[in-house]
This record gives sequence, C-alpha cells and structure tokens, in this order.
Amino acid sequence: MMTMLPDQCRAVRGVLKWTQPWLADESGTGLSTLNRYEMESRPPKEKVIEQLRAALEAAGIEFIFENASGGIVVRLKKPFNGS
Repeated sequence: MMTMLPDQCRAVRGVLKWTQPWLADESGTGLSTLNRYEMESRPPKEKVIEQLRAALEAAGIEFIFENASGGIVVRLKKPFNGS
C-alpha cells in the first residue's frame, strides 16, 4: 500500500477544514505525533499514518495512486445523488 505524505496530510486537512486537534481526535493519534509528522521532524510508525489516512478516508477523502503524472492525487468524493 502507498503511504500518505506529510504535505498531503496538511493539504487534505485544509480541504476538510480540519484542525490538527480534530484529526488527532478522529484518528486516535496523539496531537504531538501528528504535529511532528506534518512538520516532518520525526516520522511516525506506519500504523499511525494508516490511522490518520483511515480517518481522512472516512471523512470522504480518496487517495489515487495511479495517475498520468505519476504522483499521488487526493480528492473529495462527491456524494451520490442518484442521477
């Protein structure tokens, strides 16, 4: 599985308008751990990144790892409207 990068985490929080404390709470991650991850001062265990990513995905974020540019794309899923 591809991993989420710190700058993607920051960007996705911006899309969702989530603060670090909000994401920490939603993911069950310590606030200081999240802060260090996003500031790239200390990488967390892969399990922590998975918890963060799972919380963001539960909020409607989709990570796309296969795209034309070769990078990782994130987007907000559109709600199904039945049409």
